[in-house]
Amino acid sequence: MSTFSSSESTESERSKDRWPCDEGTSSVVGTSGMPMEVVREVREDPPEELEESNWSSKGGYGWVASDVRDQSSLFRSSRLLNSWLNCTPVISRGASRGIVSLERVSAIDQICHGQEGATEKFFYMYMCHFSQLHVRLPLDDFTMGVLQALNVAPTQLHPNSWAYLQAFCILCQSLYLEPTPYAFLYFYDTRPRRPTTWLSLISRPSISRLDAFSQSFKHFKDGYFKVVVKEGGQASKCY
Repeated sequence: MSTFSSSESTESERSKDRWPCDEGTSSVVGTSGMPMEVVREVREDPPEELEESNWSSKGGYGWVASDVRDQSSLFRSSRLLNSWLNCTPVISRGASRGIVSLERVSAIDQICHGQEGATEKFFYMYMCHFSQLHVRLPLDDFTMGVLQALNVAPTQLHPNSWAYLQAFCILCQSLYLEPTPYAFLYFYDTRPRRPTTWLSLISRPSISRLDAFSQSFKHFKDGYFKVVVKEGGQASKCY
C-alpha cells in the first residue's frame, strides 16, 4: 500500500481521492494527559536542514485540503525525534528492530506526500499512535486489514478512529474472539465519503457497540515522522 492513495477504481466510491526550532520546548503527552518528556534545546539548524530549505516543494497535491497539505512536522530534527523515541515504545516485544528505521521528516516533506523519488519504501505515523493509543510496529493483521479495506494510509485515519480499532481489539480479546476487519467495519460508516482530509469512522446509531472516544484528538497534526521499511523487512509486515 502506498503512503497516500487517490484510487480511481470502481470497487468503492469511498476509496476515491484519498491521501494516503530556534529555542523551543516540545512536550510529549502520555495516556494520562501528563507530559512524558519535555525537551528544551537551543541549537543551530543542521547543514542538511539548511540545504533542504532551498529544495523545491513537491507538486501534484493541490487536491489535498490545505490544513493537511501545509502542515509541517515537529520532527525535522533527528535529535528531537530520537529524544522522544528514547521514552516511547514503538516496536512490539519480540519483534526485530531491524525491520524498520524511524527517521525525521525533511523540510519539504508533508504528511500527504507519496513515495515518488524515494529509494526505500516508507510510510508516516503520528507520535500519538504510540504514546496515547499504544499502537506498535509491525501492525497486526487486523489493523492492516482495516486500513486496506478503507484504502487509506495509517495517517489518513483520524486518531479518534484508531481508538475504535484499539478498543475493538481489546473487546474481542476479552471475549476470546478473533477480530476481523469486516466485523469491525460493520458497525461504522466513513466521513467524508470522498475525503481530501483525515477519514473518520462514524458509529451507525442502530448498532453502535462502542462509545466515541471521550476526548477528541486535536493537537496531533504536526507530530509525524517517517517509518522506513528496511531491506531485511517486509512492507506487508510493517504496514
